[in-house]
Amino acid sequence: METERLIMRRWRDADRAPFAEMNADPEVMRHFPAPLTRSQSDAMVDRIERHFDLRGYGLWALEERSTGRFVGFTGLALQTFEAPFLPAVEIGWRLARPAWGRGYATEAALEAVRYAFDEAGLDEIVSMTAVGNARSRAVMERLGMTRDPADDFDHPRVPPGDPLRRHVLYRLQRP
Repeated sequence: METERLIMRRWRDADRAPFAEMNADPEVMRHFPAPLTRSQSDAMVDRIERHFDLRGYGLWALEERSTGRFVGFTGLALQTFEAPFLPAVEIGWRLARPAWGRGYATEAALEAVRYAFDEAGLDEIVSMTAVGNARSRAVMERLGMTRDPADDFDHPRVPPGDPLRRHVLYRLQRP
């Protein structure tokens, strides 16, 4: 898939090193429990690719059309951990710091929303993040997603007492 400035595609082996570098960046991973090691990052790519094989969609690698540079991911992932609103398909994104502030997350996420409803036939998508992640929450709102504070939850994969445990949930229904 393509947007005005991005190519959204399956993963390549060449993406693994810049993805690992991005996942090791403490600022990129600020709203996650910890940065990822190279092996954890590679395992994530493997899980993403298996999700594509099983579902036909997933977290697409993002490449700048003008440079061919890997800048992160945006896409759709089935979430099945324990929470009242699950299972559900989540739209998510993670970009390397040099790609921040350019509107790439919103641009790619709008294409992922189109895909979710027009091609994958989903009736609803969700997005979630730690309460303090204002940048991701702004993208969710630009996508037209809405939040009911009654849906906020403690993420079971974040340890109790960790300030990142409390998450907000946004939803978007098929138009």
